[in-house]
Amino acid sequence: MANACGVDFGTSNSTVGWVGMPGSLLTLEDGKPTLPSVVFFNADSDEVSYGRAALAEYLEGYEGRLMRSMKSLLGSSLIDGQTEVAGRALPFRMLLAQFIGELKRRAERQAGRPFTRAVFGRPVFFVDGDREADRQAEDTLAGIARSVGFADIEFQYEPIAAAFDYESRIDREELVLIVDIGGGTSDFSLVRLGPQRAGRAERRDDILATGGVHIGGTDFDKYLSLATAMPLLGYGGTLASGAEIPSSYYFNLATWHTINQAYSRKNIAQLTDLVRDAHDPARLRRLQHLIDERAGHWLAMQVEQAKIGLSSSDQVLLELDRLAPPETLSVTRAGFETAIAQLVDALDATVLGLLADAGVAPEAVDTVFFTGGSSGVQLLRRRIGALVPTARQMEGDLFGSIGAGLARDALRKFG
Repeated sequence: MANACGVDFGTSNSTVGWVGMPGSLLTLEDGKPTLPSVVFFNADSDEVSYGRAALAEYLEGYEGRLMRSMKSLLGSSLIDGQTEVAGRALPFRMLLAQFIGELKRRAERQAGRPFTRAVFGRPVFFVDGDREADRQAEDTLAGIARSVGFADIEFQYEPIAAAFDYESRIDREELVLIVDIGGGTSDFSLVRLGPQRAGRAERRDDILATGGVHIGGTDFDKYLSLATAMPLLGYGGTLASGAEIPSSYYFNLATWHTINQAYSRKNIAQLTDLVRDAHDPARLRRLQHLIDERAGHWLAMQVEQAKIGLSSSDQVLLELDRLAPPETLSVTRAGFETAIAQLVDALDATVLGLLADAGVAPEAVDTVFFTGGSSGVQLLRRRIGALVPTARQMEGDLFGSIGAGLARDALRKFG
């Protein structure tokens, strides 16, 4: 186990677990076990920064390119493409390798040893309804991991890893529904857990069913943005001819991994023509200003913070001071829940399908264990709680349970 670890490469945050550390998670940045999955290519200094430092440099106004939600590239057609950074072509595979390589270096520095073997977490489905594309996504991640120095690689479903972490805290057998709502996917597992089962090398028979769907926190951000912020920029508006303004500008800006597409020369030129033809040109000029300032990621961060705030408040105010003119936007939990209702419907259907596949009645579930950074959404918790009304609800480390569970699985697989 000296050179084996668990790697949770997440859409929003990443962790590395190692059983040699108390609590299993290694410190990766600023004394914290999480490294936000963000890369910033600073054009002013010609340097690359990661995590919180990357976000800070971007928000301080340095010229450069911010990349976030890179995991969403896996399983998409974009993975074989490239983007432009400082006038040079950067393949997306190389971008992922840069970040995972940095994750590995930080973990090794903290542990004081090299890591050559790893269990990587993966969603139940990288790609919904396409087994071949899903296999290719896993193979792509494995190839990238090998390219940065991991010689032996295994994979574990992320909700199963979270289950292993929860199991370390219980003193009796339970039938547990693991609900892992990450940045890019929502994954579910129905697992029998308990102290007598924890030491088994083979746990296949304890996993009654797994399921997942490609909906996560970034999708909640997207639909909240489309419902609240994007109308300020002209979304839903019309041209003088009566035709609707193309929605592609707004969908690109509301989706983390496509924000940079809004800055293309073609989009900027087309937008100039649309401003002349718009029924309400002031809103489109505001969109123009946002794109000229390359402030799309800033706006997405404001919306994300609103989503987080609505987990504990009924209303939040966003001071959108980088818009021209500035705007104060009131965002309510009720409005948020309306915006994401269809997404939560799909998650409900996935859970019901999971129970049906396992042949388990809802009242047989003892515990619902929530993990993942977006599992704090109140509508989601209410709806899943209603599906298994007799189960108690427990919450793990929203950002650390998977990494800690992967470390335990690395001990099983490589110990």
